[in-house]
Amino acid sequence: MTDVTNRADGVRERLEREETVRLSPLAARAAGAKRPVPEEESPLRTAYQRDRDRVIHSKAFRRLKHKTQVFIGPIGDHYRTRLTHTLEMAQIARTMARALRLNEDVTEAIALAHDLGHTPFGHAGEDVLRKIYDPDFKHNRQSLRIVDYLANNGEGLNLTNEVREALVTSTPVEEGLASEGMGHGSIESKIVKLADTIAYINHDTDDAVRARIITPFDLPREVPQVLGTTNSARINTLVTDIIEQNWSVAYPDALLAAGDRKEVELKVSPVIQDAADKLKHFLYEHVYVGSDAKSEVGKVDHLIQSLFDYFCGHIDELPAELKSNPRNEPNERLVVDYISGMTDRFAISTFDRIFVPKSWSI
Repeated sequence: MTDVTNRADGVRERLEREETVRLSPLAARAAGAKRPVPEEESPLRTAYQRDRDRVIHSKAFRRLKHKTQVFIGPIGDHYRTRLTHTLEMAQIARTMARALRLNEDVTEAIALAHDLGHTPFGHAGEDVLRKIYDPDFKHNRQSLRIVDYLANNGEGLNLTNEVREALVTSTPVEEGLASEGMGHGSIESKIVKLADTIAYINHDTDDAVRARIITPFDLPREVPQVLGTTNSARINTLVTDIIEQNWSVAYPDALLAAGDRKEVELKVSPVIQDAADKLKHFLYEHVYVGSDAKSEVGKVDHLIQSLFDYFCGHIDELPAELKSNPRNEPNERLVVDYISGMTDRFAISTFDRIFVPKSWSI
């Protein structure tokens, strides 16, 4: 009988050799990828495939299914959550990475991990933690903290440095679509930033229409004229444009040194960028700020402030992996880690348990 284990020997090495031939010279390579703590390599999976799998199997990833994307506690089954946003965004990022001969595995790992640090109640929860704890608190930095320290019962995931570094450079900015492909970070992290914006401006539009906060006729006229009249059409237009505008990344005229590939800037055609930016700004004006979608946001401040104050005075009630405090951090930091990891419904149930009187009967 043939030893099945022997068949698996060398699979990872073959995959790494295939990357050398198949990928753009500008793409990240799994061979030689480093981790904060060195590990024995897998015989079957590349380093980036292992990163992806570790994220998917983490509890922080599973909690995303009960964290707000835009709507707090939506009743309908079809509104996006932070998890469905992550999955839709990862698919868009993978499509662009594959077409441009970039490393699809590291792109997917970055995409799946990029929102692990999001607080309950979305950006509203993040805003409260900035006010009561640290003005510089950001969910992407919390994502890095999760994969480095908090996941896996306090041991972290020990992801590769390429993925870890991308978590703090892959958050979209408000200026415009083209700026997502600029700045520092690997090309794959810039692809993720672009995919993140493409995903949320389109699925948030879809959700806002479903919630009757806006109608398709309210959108800036450039949006249907340039990008398309449906969610699918708009995504396809944006993805196709980015691939076409950056074909030189897939087939560069000259090979760049490894140290130069981080400085490559991804482009978006001006007419597409303008339409996408108009949609983005429209959402900020009509959905993200002051709309019915945000009608419950005012209650988030009180809830998170109350939980923060309570647990700062009851550190003994934190989970064991946080109470152990191996890095000897302030109690407030431990409480923020606990609260930011909560799902919406766990935060609400915890508040009810602590602060809402219970009925009594005999």
